[in-house]
Amino acid sequence: MTTETPAAVAERQGDRVIIFDTTLRDGEQSPGCSMNLEEKLKIARVLDEMGVDVIEAGFPIASNGDFEAVQEVAKTVRNAVVAGLARATARDIERAGEALKGAARPRIHTFISTSPLHMKYKLQMEPDAVLQAVIDSVTLARRFTDDVEWSPEDGSRTEPDFLCRTVEAAIKAGATTINIPDTVGYATPEDYAAIFRMVLERVPGADKVILSAHTHNDLGLAVANALAAVQAGARQVECTINGIGERAGNAAMEEIVMAMRTRPDKYPFHNRIVTQNIMKASRLLSSVTGFQVQPNKAIVGANAFAHESGIHQDGMLKHAGTYEIMTPESVGLTRSNLVMGKHSGRNAFRTKLRELGFDDIGDNAFQDAFQRFKDLADRKKEIFDEDIIALVDDSMARDSERIRFVSLGVMAGSIGAQTAQIVLEIDGETKWSQTSGSGPVDAIFNAISQLVPHEAKLQLYQVNAVTGGTDAQAEVTVRLEEAGKTVAGQGADYDTLVASARAYIHALNKLLTKREKSAPAALSA
Repeated sequence: MTTETPAAVAERQGDRVIIFDTTLRDGEQSPGCSMNLEEKLKIARVLDEMGVDVIEAGFPIASNGDFEAVQEVAKTVRNAVVAGLARATARDIERAGEALKGAARPRIHTFISTSPLHMKYKLQMEPDAVLQAVIDSVTLARRFTDDVEWSPEDGSRTEPDFLCRTVEAAIKAGATTINIPDTVGYATPEDYAAIFRMVLERVPGADKVILSAHTHNDLGLAVANALAAVQAGARQVECTINGIGERAGNAAMEEIVMAMRTRPDKYPFHNRIVTQNIMKASRLLSSVTGFQVQPNKAIVGANAFAHESGIHQDGMLKHAGTYEIMTPESVGLTRSNLVMGKHSGRNAFRTKLRELGFDDIGDNAFQDAFQRFKDLADRKKEIFDEDIIALVDDSMARDSERIRFVSLGVMAGSIGAQTAQIVLEIDGETKWSQTSGSGPVDAIFNAISQLVPHEAKLQLYQVNAVTGGTDAQAEVTVRLEEAGKTVAGQGADYDTLVASARAYIHALNKLLTKREKSAPAALSA
């Protein structure tokens, strides 16, 4: 009953590995990591450009916003398969089928729990009822598309015999991809590989469908588990940019892809990913979500290609291969000799942006970033690529905001009250407020709140230095929560207090966007 797609059954079960990106679905389930429609579409376009095979765009039944996101991604993406997630219920599957109508290549990904723990406490269903739900859900999904993926939730803790029964039932009902997720990050590479070998040996027809690995990082083994599954016969890996995801996150796409590229002796497999776009995708996601990449993160961290040790520096000067197992250029970084400073013009600045992977920056964002670059160059002796990236990310995030930062004055110190005077442009109208607080940051946030009333609670306030030195730019992340809605905002500036105001305003703009989905937002004071 299966058809010869999922990439022609991964080129007839050869060495082709399908890259299934779930940044927009599982990744967005990270607390504080929600994205609006425009942000999801930006990320979907970048994923499509970089050669991702399958984009899981969301969970259509979860909310009207998720439904709209899947629908719009389905209309926008033309190369990748677009998948929508659905539980094993008719309502979920029908909603996913409706959202995917405009997709050039739609996929419904349906799932149900199969572990004894989940069946007893979560589903409160007997195994036979779960087995029937597998058959019914896959059969229904096939009415909407020939490309159906089925997953046994908590698959790595499912009893082997029952796992094989459910997989066989899903294949017979018409599933073209079978995903066996390590939902809670419990497996080890040896455990996980053994599951895939068992399924291939025991389940009739398993060699005729794509087996997929979906791993979580609770024990720090997500990437290792995914690669072990591929070695054992999986031909699809489900992953996210920067490894974002619930709890400790998902397997990081960039780490899986570069492991295959760098160690073909151990992982003789190929994929369609244009690795030179990795940094572009990583930076875009960080800018959209406000989730900073840790400096020592593999592949995309700020220190991934940095060398401070004298011995290492000496080796690098003699031959880069002494301490680098891949080139910065292979993931989209550059070692340009174009030095940027206060005398640099617009053309040089735009050229630098292209080298850093910013090809699609709008005119307003470009002009804002250029002006702020010139201001920074007047105050900072040396401008690093990281400084420019922070400025551009900050400017791009604000290209279409209703609330805009204009100016800030702060009185702080150990004598007297801490006060802030802020000027904002709100829906084109300039407004100002002055108030005090228990510290300069509190005063700034109070002043903003007077102009933009809201009930949001501050969940996170975090400051990072973009580069080293006392003249380093500050990059501030703010997370707000209001009525169950969580948003993150970012701001960058050479003044930490200005960066704080920008981050708070960025988060409020996101919050207003969320409000507007249910009712028009009034911005009058």
